[in-house]
Parts: sequence; structure tokens; C-alpha cells
Amino acid sequence: MVKRILEKFKRSFGTDEPDIDEVEDEYVELDVLGGGEEKKNKVIVRPFVIDDFSDIKPVLDCLRIGTTICLVNIKPLKNKDLVELKRAINKLKKTCDAIEGDIAGFGDDYLVVTPSFASIHRSKDMNVVREE
Repeated sequence: MVKRILEKFKRSFGTDEPDIDEVEDEYVELDVLGGGEEKKNKVIVRPFVIDDFSDIKPVLDCLRIGTTICLVNIKPLKNKDLVELKRAINKLKKTCDAIEGDIAGFGDDYLVVTPSFASIHRSKDMNVVREE
């Protein structure tokens, strides 16, 4: 059956390849992973520094991919503009809720933001980030 289908394609495209019967049995090795490297699904812990509201875009992109735990330094934006800081935190919180992730403050200058596969252990040093 496969032979008939291949011959039909061959006739419809007019190729000059030999008939299926004439081709010897050959094995082709396929590189499924690409580049011969072993692909592993690793969790990445990545630091970010937020100087401006637009700096949260890479954080959001990493969260949406779903394999990155983000450590976000908010101190530069906190010292610069509190209104923009609140706006950035609200955006991170909404995205975190959408992907069913978790977000918490760590000290006064850092946020920890995780995708859905991870949760944050809360202790007295960590603050829950709330929408205002």
C-alpha cells in the first residue's frame, strides 16, 4: 500500500528517481534532538533588574515560557518612581495569576516570581505581593 502511494506521488511530481523495487534497503539515521546535543528541560533561576517599567517585558516573557524562576531586583525603580513600581508589580501579579504562578517579596528590594510548577515557601522574611 505504501509502495503504491509513493509511486503515485512519484508520477504526479514527475521525478526521475528509480522505482521502489530498485532501491536497496537503506537506513537513515535521524537526529531527533537537533545538533546531536541532548536536550534537557531544566529549570532556570534568572536574575533581573528593573530600572524602568519597560524592563518587566523580559520577566513576563520568561514566565510565560514556564521554565524560569525570576529573581527581580526592584530597588532601582523603587528609588526612581514609586508609581511606576506599583504599576510594574501589578503587571507582574496579573501575569502571575494568569499563568497560575506565585509571587512574593523578598526583603525590601527583591521579588521572587515563579511559573505554575513552583510555589514559594512563605516565612516572616517574605511578603505577599497584593494588588493595590
